[in-house]
Amino acid sequence: MDIATTAEKIRAGERRALARAITLVESTRASDRVLAAELLGAVGTDRQALRIGLSGTPGVGKSTFIESFGKMLTGLGLRVAVLAVDPSSTRSGGSILGDKTRMDLLSRDPNAFIRPSPSQSQLGGVARRTREAIALCEAADFDVVLIETVGVGQSETAVAEMSDLFLLLLAPAGGDELQGVKRGIMETCDIILVNKADGDLKAQATRTCADYAGALRLMRKRPQDPDDFPKAVAVSALQEDGITAAWDEMKALVDWRKEEGVWDARRRDQARFWFQEEVRAGLLSRLTSDDAVKTQLAALEQDVASGKIRPAQAAEDLISQLFPTAR
Repeated sequence: MDIATTAEKIRAGERRALARAITLVESTRASDRVLAAELLGAVGTDRQALRIGLSGTPGVGKSTFIESFGKMLTGLGLRVAVLAVDPSSTRSGGSILGDKTRMDLLSRDPNAFIRPSPSQSQLGGVARRTREAIALCEAADFDVVLIETVGVGQSETAVAEMSDLFLLLLAPAGGDELQGVKRGIMETCDIILVNKADGDLKAQATRTCADYAGALRLMRKRPQDPDDFPKAVAVSALQEDGITAAWDEMKALVDWRKEEGVWDARRRDQARFWFQEEVRAGLLSRLTSDDAVKTQLAALEQDVASGKIRPAQAAEDLISQLFPTAR
């Protein structure tokens, strides 16, 4: 791959070059990681898109919402990129990657780009290289980047560290609504979208939305939000109802954060966070690729499995051997 030519094509908005570049940054081969770093440096960081993270339980209608939301945005003249993270098999490592088939209309929109990626067993279903894919989409001059994550739970809050807005999509009539989602997600999300507010479920969706709005008001105020955020909004992705209102709420929050300096501060904090994460991941990768360390790990793992030593003590012994001056 010619780095300079590829970077130029990406900045010109060429979709094929963007797709190839995302494949490169997702690769775990050492040689590809070097090329990926060069490419990311070549495309630059002068362009910024609105990064929106979206989470929700399976079957809540995330793909339907993204298609309706994406079509609305492209209808406004905006360019939209969707990075959909699919769950990977813990046995084979494979993923279905069927998001394009679930977003048929949006996938054919010339102002939209959909890229399914395997979660690769990453925490919270967010592929480790999704952040780099976001940077490439920004370089390709997309206005909005949507990051769809798998599942919902405490670990899913990782998506908030790579997005400007975090949306939580929920369905009505799910039993005890306020027990359906862990507090960690509630504290992280900016807007809760109660989907399927149509037909027989419309009244239930309205009640569910009111329940969550009340729960959000009881939670501790966040300094990065105006007084009326976070909030809950009822939408119908199927009937495309409430989508524009939800977008207006997102824009209002973004405008406030930019005026108050919160936007830039969040971006700086996120950069620091992921720098630390990359250092941790890089150190672990280097350690586990060293033959001597792998031998030590195998011996300690056997001792832990047989009950000769506790896991915490085994880890401390290994770290002390690797960094004897750290104590």
